[in-house]
Amino acid sequence: MKILFLHGWKSVPGGVKPSYLREQGHEVVNPSLDDDDYDLALRVAQEHADAHRPDVVVGSSRGGALAIDVQVGSTPRVLLCPAWRKFGRSHVIPANTFVLHSRGDDIIPFEDSEDLVADSGLSADRILEVGSDHRLADPQSLAAMEWACRMLVEGQTLPDVDDQPSRTRSRTRGSRRSARADAEGVYVCDACGEEIVIPLDVTEGSQQEYVEDCPVCCRANVIHVEIDDDGSARVWAEPEQDRD
Repeated sequence: MKILFLHGWKSVPGGVKPSYLREQGHEVVNPSLDDDDYDLALRVAQEHADAHRPDVVVGSSRGGALAIDVQVGSTPRVLLCPAWRKFGRSHVIPANTFVLHSRGDDIIPFEDSEDLVADSGLSADRILEVGSDHRLADPQSLAAMEWACRMLVEGQTLPDVDDQPSRTRSRTRGSRRSARADAEGVYVCDACGEEIVIPLDVTEGSQQEYVEDCPVCCRANVIHVEIDDDGSARVWAEPEQDRD
């Protein structure tokens, strides 16, 4: 995958985020962008977009504003805490855009991303809340950034959240259920047979395993989650004592 990465204000090429994308095997175009002249920075971003024809454009903070303003046709975009309100020219984003932001961001308010998505006529699930600050340099945020790029470039739709998903109840031990990633999943407690609904978090990886007490009978279950490339998830449980 070829990624055009547009860095933020007072940042430099080769930072943590573009380096992470390179480590995942992607080709990353990461030009130096002028900090003081937005028009010049946009011109440089446009030149690199035209020359390299990236599969996806990723922009961080001020680079997020540039990623919105750069003309790349139908190329998808991933915006990291985008500073569109402070720097940008455009105040709407296309449908094939994913926004990552932290509510703990003390530089660009999380509400700016909510407004951007709402003003663009998009649903709130286009925002993925990750990280604890503006940098989004923690492992969870970096993994979410790369996941968003793959989801958009591979032509997969972003996960849908059904208001009332239909389910067929089952009491079979080890029963697996499908759900949409970043929504919710269901497992059946082996001890009491109750169907338990749990939230899913795609940023924890495509293969997840953790121990959770059943909220009905308090028996411990080992929860397994597998998330496919198309955003679908399979969830099942086994008694913790079976692992001893």
